[in-house]
Amino acid sequence: MRGRMDGQVRRRRVFYVPGYDPFPPRRYRELYRREGALQAQISGYALKLAPQKGGREGYGWQVEAETEGLASAAQVTVLVWADLVQASMRQGVLGSYWLMLRTLWIFFSTGALVAMIRLRPAPMLSGAYPVAMLIVQAGLAAGLGWLIYRLGGWALAGTVWGIWLAAGLGLAAAYGLLLAFQRLDRKLFAYYLLYDFAHTARLRGANSPALEARIAEFVAQIRTALTEDWDEVLVIGHSSGAALAVSVVADVLRGPRPAEAPPLALLTLGQAIPMQAFLPRAERLRRDLHDLAARDDLFWLDVSAPGDGCCFGLSDPVAVSGVAPPGKRWPIVISAAFSQSLLPETWKRMRRRFFRLHFQYLAAFDNPRDYDYFQITAGPRTLASRFAGRKPSPARIERVRSPHRSMA
Repeated sequence: MRGRMDGQVRRRRVFYVPGYDPFPPRRYRELYRREGALQAQISGYALKLAPQKGGREGYGWQVEAETEGLASAAQVTVLVWADLVQASMRQGVLGSYWLMLRTLWIFFSTGALVAMIRLRPAPMLSGAYPVAMLIVQAGLAAGLGWLIYRLGGWALAGTVWGIWLAAGLGLAAAYGLLLAFQRLDRKLFAYYLLYDFAHTARLRGANSPALEARIAEFVAQIRTALTEDWDEVLVIGHSSGAALAVSVVADVLRGPRPAEAPPLALLTLGQAIPMQAFLPRAERLRRDLHDLAARDDLFWLDVSAPGDGCCFGLSDPVAVSGVAPPGKRWPIVISAAFSQSLLPETWKRMRRRFFRLHFQYLAAFDNPRDYDYFQITAGPRTLASRFAGRKPSPARIERVRSPHRSMA
């Protein structure tokens, strides 16, 4: 295929691995549709979405693009693990507080918490947020319960049963307020972030059997794509999904591939890999990082931004995990440079919207530089061709920070 020879792409297969997200994958299609149209208007190319054709596994869509007279198309598939996320979030109020204590203990006792703070303090503010928010909510609930108890005790004074009744009313009021806070979490995100950290820490960095089974399904889909007529197969991992994407691609490359397989590329966005890789039982992930880092049949680009407080911005996940092999080539770590690629008024409006900013990698930029998500996924050049010769960011972090470096 011509794309394999000169870096041009007519047909691309894209596999997108979301982060820890319980919502249906159609939200990514709508985000792509809305932001892609905006980016195409800003940058002066054409982009059109269509429903997925055929009986392919998973949820996806098709994209057609025209850039400077060059036509290209992409088949995008979301590798869904939202059902596993939903299952991990089924916790009651009291169970969530126990989960918070257990998760804090795991990160602290293993040394991972201190190591992550030394690596990048900003993401740890995201980790401190749910703890602080849940403590505040517990304090407000306790205050309300005490107030109800005191008022009830005064009104029902004189009987033992009155005191017990007042205590029961106070406990019911406190628990009811905690339930109300939990139901408001779509706006507060305290429970959501707690469950994200807890899911990673539950097995001290190891993947659950259910997640390993899902990874195997993803690997099978990508291996099938590598036998088909594509000019590039691109795997994208965002946020917590970046670690999954690393393991998926590592397993793909451990298996057989046709001699004429299309080029394989990996793009990690806003990665939180150290959150898992720094835990003691993350041997599998550390081995995957090590094995990918020196491959000559892969192109791996890592994009993050210091302004994104939900990721370990500009940290080289291989190097900081202490598993860099001799002859390390990947990833190329670059910055999305939010403060430069967004207009000052856009940056000023968004910089306090931490969760929205964390999804900016999948959105339109006012002044895109070499990073354009829609050109990368649907444009006429492979990832390797687009970033050929691109030097990594001089501000990247490569100093080893992980307290655990054993590999499976």
